Amino acid sequence: MTGIYKSARGRQLIRDRYRTHLDAWPVPREERRIPTGAGETFVVVCGPVDAPPLVLLHGSGANAGTWRGDITDWSTRFRVYAVDLVGEPGFSAPTRLPLDTDACANWLDEVLDGLGLTEVAMVGMSLGGWTALDYVLRRPGRVTALTLLCPGGLGKHRYGWLVKGIALRLLGRHSVRDTARIGLGIDGPEADPILDDVTLIFEHFSPRSGALPIFSDEQLAQVRIPVLVIVGDRDVLFDSAGTVRRARAGFANGEVRLLPGVGHGVLDQTGTIGEFVLAHTG
Repeated sequence: MTGIYKSARGRQLIRDRYRTHLDAWPVPREERRIPTGAGETFVVVCGPVDAPPLVLLHGSGANAGTWRGDITDWSTRFRVYAVDLVGEPGFSAPTRLPLDTDACANWLDEVLDGLGLTEVAMVGMSLGGWTALDYVLRRPGRVTALTLLCPGGLGKHRYGWLVKGIALRLLGRHSVRDTARIGLGIDGPEADPILDDVTLIFEHFSPRSGALPIFSDEQLAQVRIPVLVIVGDRDVLFDSAGTVRRARAGFANGEVRLLPGVGHGVLDQTGTIGEFVLAHTG
C-alpha cells in the first residue's frame, strides 16, 4: 500500500494518464502549486487574467481533468482555477482532511489566498460540491455564486448499488468498468474516455470510506448567495429526490434542475453553468 494508492506503480499510471490529459488541455494554461498546511495543492489556471474568477472542485476519485470538456467555453468568460482536491488522485498532496471540522475550509482559505483571490464563484461536483457548500457556510461573503453538480451533503448516501457491484465482482460477473458505468450512470461511445479514466483510477486508488456529513436545514437557510443545483433523477450514489426537495426548501436564492434519465455522471451542462455564473457575477 502507498498512502491513498494501492501501489507505487498504480500511482504512477494514474499520474501519467493525468499528465497526458494536461498536455492535451484545449486552451493555454498555467500550472500552479500552492503551499498549504495540508500539503501542496495543484491548480490548473486558464482564461483572461482580468475575467471574473471561477473556482472548480471535482468529485471523489478524480482530478482537474474532470473539467476538460467545459474549459474551452468557460475560459472565454472567466479566469478559471481548476483545483485538485487534496487526498484525491491528482497532483495535490495525498492528505485526507476530516470532514467534521473546519479543516477543509482552512485548506481552501490557503488555496484562494495563495492564488490572490478574495471573492470567487464556485462550481463543485459530488465531493467537490460538498466541499464548496461547506466552505460557503463557514466563510460567508467569500463565494458570490455557487453551482452544485450531483452534490453530497443534501440527499442521503446510497450503498445498495455498490454492495451489489462488489458481490457481482466476487462472482466474476462484474468488472471495475461495469461498476463505474453503473455508479456514474453513463454508457455509449461518448462515455468511453470517462470510463477509461475512472476504471484506471479505481483499479489503483483507495477512495474515502463512509458517508459525507449531511447539512442541516438550519445550515441551508443560512446560504443567501445564488445557488444552482443540478442532479440526475437516476443517481445511484445520492438520493436525488431528497437533494431536490431539500435544495428547493432550503436555499433562499436557489435554482434546482432535475435531469430526467441522468445518473450521477452529470454531463453537458457547460452552457447552463456558464450562463448562471455570468448572470450572478458583478
